Amino acid sequence: MSKLPAPLNALPLPIIGSPLFIISNPKLVIAQCTAGVVGSMPALNARPAEQLDEWLAEITETLAAWDRDHPDQPAAPFAINQIVHKSNERLQHDMELCVKYKVPIIITSLGAREDVNAAAHSYGGVVLHDIINNKFARKAIDKGADGLIAVAAGAGGHAGVKSPFALIQEIRQWFDGPIALSGSIATGGAVLAAQAMGADFAYIGSAFIATEEARAAEEYKHAIVSGSSDDIVYSNLFTGVHGNYLAASIRAAGLDPENLPVSDPSAMNFASGSSKPKAWKEIWGSGQGIGAIDKVRPAAEYIAQLKREYQQARARLL
Repeated sequence: MSKLPAPLNALPLPIIGSPLFIISNPKLVIAQCTAGVVGSMPALNARPAEQLDEWLAEITETLAAWDRDHPDQPAAPFAINQIVHKSNERLQHDMELCVKYKVPIIITSLGAREDVNAAAHSYGGVVLHDIINNKFARKAIDKGADGLIAVAAGAGGHAGVKSPFALIQEIRQWFDGPIALSGSIATGGAVLAAQAMGADFAYIGSAFIATEEARAAEEYKHAIVSGSSDDIVYSNLFTGVHGNYLAASIRAAGLDPENLPVSDPSAMNFASGSSKPKAWKEIWGSGQGIGAIDKVRPAAEYIAQLKREYQQARARLL
């Protein structure tokens, strides 16, 4: 296992809840953290931009109160995801707020920026950068990221095509820092498998869509519950970057999920506004692991199940 920086070295469970665009909110983040896993959300989920200040205050104050009331069961740290792409005009504003509240973990996506890393390091924050291949992993670490999120085949939303075995093996040839693995992880046994493979953490997203705290439409949550890997479509049509989406939402938008055109990558637009169906709001992201999700429930209940499954998987190997 890696030598982990302070915010990551004492987690009750080796799990990071991935930031879900539109869906993650303070309620879900707090529920994840108080149940023992890293909770996260994209900064862009706060709209208008000024709302991010309110949300960061809510999260930090609520988790501090939890820690005072539960000294033997402190909350896990939380993370904020920053889209480091030229289309994100809010990046500087949102990072200034992260510095103000000393956000423990910054997750960066779609680009690696030395200034963003330096801002997080200025107060002792940790930066994890998500990548889909070994080339991008090296660039991220060269620019000062502390750790990596290996987004392998089968992950929800923007995802790569590499086998998790190949991706982790290649990165571990040269990097001994923190790695979280993303890609169809939805059970405690899969969390342990990620660690056995060489990752330090499992990065779980789609399963948290089907929680009571998630800010997702009920139809979306039930599509996660009723779906399986056969219902996932990989396309770059909706944002310009390849990602995994629920076929049912594509059909509902009047498109044929089996015959989607290819998009121009330069057309990325994370605030929507294009003539195409809106990614995330109308076209629902999801990973291939949803076949293991059988009901909508509180996040804490799902995390408790992950903990039981994780412990049982470890016991079977002893």
